[in-house]
Amino acid sequence: MAQFEGKERRMAKIEKCLAEYGFASLEEARDLCLSKGIDVDAIVKGVQPIAFENAVWAYTLGVAIALKKGITVAADAAEAIGLGLQAFCVPGSVAEQRDVGKGHGNLGAMLLREETDCFCFLAGHESFAAAEGAIGIARTANKARKKPLRVILNGLGKDAAYIISRINGFTYVKTDYDFATGELNVVEERAFSDGDKAKVKCYGANDVLEGVAIMKHEKVDVSITGNSTNPTRFQHLVAGTYKKWSYENGVKYFSVASGGGTGRTLHPDNMAAGPASYGLTDSMGRMHGDAQFAGSSSVPAHVEMMGLIGMGNNPMVGATVACAVAVEEANK
Repeated sequence: MAQFEGKERRMAKIEKCLAEYGFASLEEARDLCLSKGIDVDAIVKGVQPIAFENAVWAYTLGVAIALKKGITVAADAAEAIGLGLQAFCVPGSVAEQRDVGKGHGNLGAMLLREETDCFCFLAGHESFAAAEGAIGIARTANKARKKPLRVILNGLGKDAAYIISRINGFTYVKTDYDFATGELNVVEERAFSDGDKAKVKCYGANDVLEGVAIMKHEKVDVSITGNSTNPTRFQHLVAGTYKKWSYENGVKYFSVASGGGTGRTLHPDNMAAGPASYGLTDSMGRMHGDAQFAGSSSVPAHVEMMGLIGMGNNPMVGATVACAVAVEEANK
């Protein structure tokens, strides 16, 4: 029998979803996935090894729904996977109220459709969570696209960007921003591998203005912000400024705020409100976000606290894309 975190709070919704798509149990959904050669556990844990078991089962249900629907296109499969994630949202939670499960499915679909050219993980610093998500996309997204999706990391600190690039095999892009003219100059590009990971470009910025210039330089269509280090110094400010510029210049830009929900308040006045306060990071995300997720960009336990599943929001993007591509390949 399937065992996972928060099962007693989730099963009523899960059983309703299982019945809707003709499954007697989660095990039956898993068996359908395995019969098509899709090992969801390996995919999810391959993106974020510390993900909870409820993340594996949520993606299992989502993939099974996509298979049961007979979906053959990865972008459509991502939307179906979102239904499985939504079924795992705890009733009454922040995640359920915001339809975060469906939101992840829709974001994955956006990255698998040709209209999106460049996706950015916009972090306060170059983080392993952003790297995990980027690797999951880099390995799989372009199997389902005619035009390759460009994936970049844009964070605060050139040393951090260099280190993350070297550890993960990304391409480090060293830039120099001219504050007098507003011009961004690419000083050096250094690939630390020659595989799919090298297709991920990793930028480090000295400040918000350089971060915005990087977004313009790469013509970012879609981004997701982290809420870990420096949320009030970098990522939300970059997203908001780039959003304003995109409106004024007719550029298509879809901004996702990954973090938020209770916690991460950053200020004692907010703390006094307890659970009634969504906190400063959440409020900042609402200022620029076309979609607002819940919980940490990286920490499984914090996303679980918000009522979704135990997996960071950034790695979840990679897992959604990877699972959706697996559905397309299984049904070819």
